[in-house]
Amino acid sequence: MIRLFQTHYVRQVTELEGLWDFIPLAPDEEIPAPGTVGYTYRLVVPGCWEQHPELASYRGRGAYRRMIQIDAITSLRFEFKGVSHTARVFFDGALIAEHYNAYTAFTAKVHDVQPGLHELIVEVDNSFSAASSLHIPNDYYTYGGLIRPVAMENIGDCTIEAIKFIPHSDQDGWKAHITAIIQNELEQKQTVRLIGQLASTKLDFGLIEVQPGVGSLTSVTQSFRFPDVRPWSAHDPQLYELRLDLYDVKKELPVDDLVERVGFRVVEVRNGSITVNNDPIYLKGFNRHEDHAIAGPSLPLSLMVADLELMVGTGANAVRTSHYPNDERFLDLCDERGLFVWEENHARGLSLEQMSNPHFIRQCEAVNREMVEQHINHPSIILWAVLNECASDSAGGREHYQRQMQQIRELDASRPLTFASHHREKEMCFDLADMVSVNLYPQWYTDEDPGELCDRIRAFAEENGGRGKPMIISEFGADGYYGFRSPIRVKGSEERQGDILELNLAAYASRPYVSGTFIWQFCDCRVTEATGWLLTRAMVKNSKGIVDEYRRPKLAYDVVKKYYGCPSSRV
Repeated sequence: MIRLFQTHYVRQVTELEGLWDFIPLAPDEEIPAPGTVGYTYRLVVPGCWEQHPELASYRGRGAYRRMIQIDAITSLRFEFKGVSHTARVFFDGALIAEHYNAYTAFTAKVHDVQPGLHELIVEVDNSFSAASSLHIPNDYYTYGGLIRPVAMENIGDCTIEAIKFIPHSDQDGWKAHITAIIQNELEQKQTVRLIGQLASTKLDFGLIEVQPGVGSLTSVTQSFRFPDVRPWSAHDPQLYELRLDLYDVKKELPVDDLVERVGFRVVEVRNGSITVNNDPIYLKGFNRHEDHAIAGPSLPLSLMVADLELMVGTGANAVRTSHYPNDERFLDLCDERGLFVWEENHARGLSLEQMSNPHFIRQCEAVNREMVEQHINHPSIILWAVLNECASDSAGGREHYQRQMQQIRELDASRPLTFASHHREKEMCFDLADMVSVNLYPQWYTDEDPGELCDRIRAFAEENGGRGKPMIISEFGADGYYGFRSPIRVKGSEERQGDILELNLAAYASRPYVSGTFIWQFCDCRVTEATGWLLTRAMVKNSKGIVDEYRRPKLAYDVVKKYYGCPSSRV
């Protein structure tokens, strides 16, 4: 399943899930020649190779192969929703795409494919190297493989590549700016017509002259009024399908189409609060890694739904995609359930030296662009964020924060921006963001009182770029090892974890300047086995989840439910 709704009615789409051939590759080993044998495993796609018992700790290169039968001459568009961590795609031995970053999608096209049997190979590499500035040993595990769905599409000469939907409201009701991105693969201009529908409103873009050339994109934007739509909110997450059909002026039937699912809502920061459709909201959320003891990062829909139900069961209304863009199917679920989403780019815990990697600027810019362009239509996403716990305490780091926030604002000015800081009184970038977000771990890494610490950081922020801005406690928590119980409530016990979360939650809920909390974390997750501070992670996992890696609730689950689920709690 690619999305939770049908994205095409005209374009033919084939999902390529199932068993693919796989072979691990040594660092300098060549991919097997087309048509040869030698693939030693059959692995599930989507999935990670760590799901196979012989590859459970494998890190390096590998090649996936899928044979494809084509019955008539056509052009093909392959969409890869996530390959971890870098990919090279070959069709019948020819390189057709390269991509960096596990957590954003990319496409590859092949033209004039003849009838017959064809070979699709994806070379995957999840090793650490100087060529990768973002994919480093970290406090979560970067798996290997085709971790998200893959689809094959039959396309014509002219295609709708993307739709961008930005809603607005005024005294006359709802309107939206709708942008269509069209690609023309021919060497001459084409004149097309674009017609669509959203609710009862017909969308007619008229005749469009599409520029020629492979890789050339034509963008067209129009504004439309929608008199009979209901707004999207947490309590009433109303969604609408936005369909656009592309017509060749010489033909009666559409030659291509694209469907997106959208919601009407406006997110703003006003008077020290986050508002959705003018209503202040209080975020009661979790940080969540896409990680499961059995499925790794490739959670099937059933496990995604189970995660969402467990979170909502505590009374939570928000989730942070720590620390990378999430699977679009999970974002679709959040759209449907009215769960607010803080989505952030893939860059966590980088020092100034690491941010000086010659690839850092380019790789971050690509991740940011792909995250925003691919996920902009999700109404549940109310915050974009960058660079969790990176070098925002330095002048050099500040340049990166400023550059990335400017880039995202140019891509999407309809959502506020933030970043999660752990530098306390050394922070230098609060003025760049629309809200102050801080990671604090009182009672776990320090013995500080949560309320006093929160007041201290707020006072610092007021004088250093954060005056009047909403404040979010973006991380707080404690380890709790599932099944470890202690009558004297020692550190690491389920009892002590619950105590620490309760102290934090009570302190933050009583402070009116706090606009939300995100507990670290929803579920236990695997971490990289490495040197230094990562050696402190017992059992090679981060155990601060309120459920364990199998989703078994700890005592902390009921503590959170007491605060998040209370009818009188801040909403």
